[in-house]
Amino acid sequence: MKKTEVKEPKNSIRVVNLSGYEIPSMKETHNKEWVIYGENNDYFAKIIERYLGSPTNSRCINGITDMIYGRGLDALDSLDKPKDYLAMKKLFSGKQIKRIASDYKLLGQAAIQVTYAKGKKSIIKVSHFPMECLRAEKADSKGVINAMYYHPHWLDIKTGDKPKRIPTFSNGTDKELNELYIIKPYRSGFYYYAPVDYHGCLQYCSLEEEVSNYHINNIRNGLQPSLLINFNNGVPSEETQVAIERKIYDKFSGSSNAGKFIIAFNESAETKADLEPIHLPDAHAQYQFMSDEAREKIMLGHGVTSPILLGIKDNTGFGNNAEELRTASVLMDNVIIRPLQDEILHALEEILEFNNIHLKLYFVTLQPIEFTELDNISTKIKREEETGEKLSSDEKIDLSDEDEDDLLGQLEALGETISDEWELVYSKEVKDGDEDFKLTDLAEANPKADSKQDNGVYKVRYAYAPVRNSADSRKFCKHMEGYTSNKVVFRKEDINMMSFRGVNSELGHNRQNYSLFKFKGGKNCHHFWELRVYKKIGGQPVTPKGDYIAPTNPSEVDIRPIDMPNKGAYPS
Repeated sequence: MKKTEVKEPKNSIRVVNLSGYEIPSMKETHNKEWVIYGENNDYFAKIIERYLGSPTNSRCINGITDMIYGRGLDALDSLDKPKDYLAMKKLFSGKQIKRIASDYKLLGQAAIQVTYAKGKKSIIKVSHFPMECLRAEKADSKGVINAMYYHPHWLDIKTGDKPKRIPTFSNGTDKELNELYIIKPYRSGFYYYAPVDYHGCLQYCSLEEEVSNYHINNIRNGLQPSLLINFNNGVPSEETQVAIERKIYDKFSGSSNAGKFIIAFNESAETKADLEPIHLPDAHAQYQFMSDEAREKIMLGHGVTSPILLGIKDNTGFGNNAEELRTASVLMDNVIIRPLQDEILHALEEILEFNNIHLKLYFVTLQPIEFTELDNISTKIKREEETGEKLSSDEKIDLSDEDEDDLLGQLEALGETISDEWELVYSKEVKDGDEDFKLTDLAEANPKADSKQDNGVYKVRYAYAPVRNSADSRKFCKHMEGYTSNKVVFRKEDINMMSFRGVNSELGHNRQNYSLFKFKGGKNCHHFWELRVYKKIGGQPVTPKGDYIAPTNPSEVDIRPIDMPNKGAYPS
């Protein structure tokens, strides 16, 4: 008896998996000098795709970048070190710093290109360098990454391509005039690169992107398949299936048949494919849930305390009233924004150190000042440090009682109490000169440092005299008399600093700063500066005769303004 061969139907099943969580990989390969970042050297490219495809992720990154940069870079000691401050402003372009902040937030790290002058004695240019175009060189035997490799399109790199090697910042030890400073935060388990701080929510960025794509494609394709075509005369080869599919597409595709069609190749009519629609109850609610869940998790990944801070209005449960919004703003500024700022500022300060520039940098905040807790901040200089809110020129010139107290309070850091190891040897003669307070005198405005007028074992200081204790004296004069009574004296540099900061400027011409060294408390003032020279007890003179050479000062120093022409008033 002849056996009947039973042919089992052929089935072709294709499964599409959604991408899951992936830890960014780093690979060292023997035939490449650089380290691959990502499974296909595409980690940065994937990050940029999630930035472009997810609206919530894009908004969070843009908003946090704006908060990091704020209104630009500034320095707390800009008044104390105007030369350094001007050099810093010339070196750091606002546009370049904003790009650096953008890369640091978006890609988790950033690159700064520093350009040296010939001889590498100073840095003459600082600019942003696109981080996505860089790959780290393999570390040397000491674990140091000495260079980065540049290629404009790492995904399209060919065998014959030779990426450009650019040395990393080495404090001038390399011969190249261009180097890269890489701002890279520490991440446990990573050495060559640092994953983004929001890496944990990247799958939700993909989810938000896929939900969006699904709805768009569903609408474009008529919301559902419109044709099911069964071929019941056997399963042809793969090439034949593709050819049949192409002919049917040419025949039925078009605006009148906007939906998709399904083609089934079967051995016979008995084994034909059945199309069974899957009905999802409340499908719109499920997609809405996925959309809301993705948005909330993305904001959680970025540390957004309240969506409205970034211009996102939703119903996630975050408070939106004024007090809750204020609390959310303060928390985000301190917990999220400032740590990111600190990493960038540390890099910029290290670059400035190469040029022997030492400034306390900060970013001027975008946060409304009313959102900042000011109860425990005593002075505006301290407020500037704590809040990142730059004092305006109006605040320094148009002085209220509070403003004046603030500036006068700064004098405490400028004065000096003479110790017992110094004896007063000279206190009257003042020679004439034509000096005024100058910016060049402010670079060493440190009361702990020697004055330029000091001479060997001699110390030159000035006391505000006389102590009148008059109820009619101005607030500035009363403060200065108090310092004199407590044996506090000042260097010439300290007095110039007072002038530059605008102490008592409300009595200047058009409320402008004026020389306190010349005009003391202003028009009709009854005070003068008494020059006092101190000699260190037991100290040996540096000149053969041991003589003291009196400094050259303006003639007005020891004259009371009330005794001057026009009683010290600005000429009409």
